[in-house]
Amino acid sequence: MNTNRPQMDVSANFATRFKLMSKMTTHTSVLVIIALTCWACAARTASSNGGSAATQSPVNASGELRYKVPDGWVSEHPTSTMRAAQYKLPKVEGDREDASLVLYYFGQGQGGSIADNVDRWIGQMKQPSGGSSKEKAKTETLTVNGLRVTMVDVSGTYTAQMSPGSDTRHNNANYRLRAAIVETPKGNYFAKLIGPEKTISRWDQSFVDYVKSLEFK
Repeated sequence: MNTNRPQMDVSANFATRFKLMSKMTTHTSVLVIIALTCWACAARTASSNGGSAATQSPVNASGELRYKVPDGWVSEHPTSTMRAAQYKLPKVEGDREDASLVLYYFGQGQGGSIADNVDRWIGQMKQPSGGSSKEKAKTETLTVNGLRVTMVDVSGTYTAQMSPGSDTRHNNANYRLRAAIVETPKGNYFAKLIGPEKTISRWDQSFVDYVKSLEFK
């Protein structure tokens, strides 16, 4: 009888198990290396972006746009939910209509781009001579209490739609449009002042004072 055979079987089984354990250890090591590599890449990405989303400070959009209403402006009840405020600026002698200022707010990220609004406002004014309103318009950008403000000033015949989507348009000669786009953490606000040119000239400085009083807090 061969008494060494069981010992050889045991040795063979041990060798097989050792090989399997070695393979499992190798696979585990590879997985660990991959996991560590992914973690390192993610850490580098977060670092290059100024921190992970969880550690970045969110924009403070909890404030409101505040301002001082100039003397002589008459507050009116806004005629739509898109109007944050609405004012009548009384006409001067010789003009038939009052001027109006409306402060629009459409929501975070709403209302269109600054350039599109500037072009739209300028396009609402036609020149009696047939010239370009864009060439006549004055635009400027300034900073007011930390807020970026883009302003527009253009005169001519006011031809905007009576209401959004309407086929009926204004046809008011000798009008002047003054407007401002205010960039805030909560989104853009749009202030539009429109009326007879002489009346707007009467309230011109108060409009400038109004813009300079803008703040977000």
